[in-house]
Amino acid sequence: MPPEPSPPSEARPVARGAEASIRRVDWWGFPALLKERDAKSYRPKALDERLRRERTRTEARLLVEARRLGVRTPILYDIDLVHHRLLLEELPGPTLRQLLEDPASPAEALGAAIRAFGEAVGRLHAGGIAHGDLTSSNVLYPDGPLGPPAFLDLSMGSRNPGVEELGIDLHLVEADLSALLPRPAPFLKAFLEGYGTGNPDRAKEVRARARQIRGRVRYA
Repeated sequence: MPPEPSPPSEARPVARGAEASIRRVDWWGFPALLKERDAKSYRPKALDERLRRERTRTEARLLVEARRLGVRTPILYDIDLVHHRLLLEELPGPTLRQLLEDPASPAEALGAAIRAFGEAVGRLHAGGIAHGDLTSSNVLYPDGPLGPPAFLDLSMGSRNPGVEELGIDLHLVEADLSALLPRPAPFLKAFLEGYGTGNPDRAKEVRARARQIRGRVRYA
């Protein structure tokens, strides 16, 4: 039986999103994060329980499967479907957003980080996984910007996605980088080059769908 994390009274809040709260805990001497999906009072209780359980199970599976594809994610220490909890490795390092917003970040290092990000996204897609919420806040660099990226929060992800879901991932990245960078073109190019390396068989198709999505959003 895996060791229990520190009790809730000792857990330290880290973040609260629309779906879950995250607390920092101690797990057998290791720093860890306890992610718990919150109950939604506007949903019927039986439906809410089923959705929270299914989404917890799905995220756990995707975290493990992504690592099998060579894409870094937090190690899954434990899963508690009764309480809709995941116990996860706490990874160090800045997020891509933090790197982009740091004026001291060298352009060369940013370009390398974004290209590696694109390659990891491509590898994820080639392996049959869509992230679902692919923004610069959900990727971090435990070994610094020249090291491999790690993906966070696959709770909106899916297995065996269609090209629309893959295109949405790319569209989200392109929109995020365009909003954060004053001159995004060279960095978008680096991202797409990396993506083509990671997903050589379908990169052209997915990029075309991302352009279609961008056009629909622009004229909606």
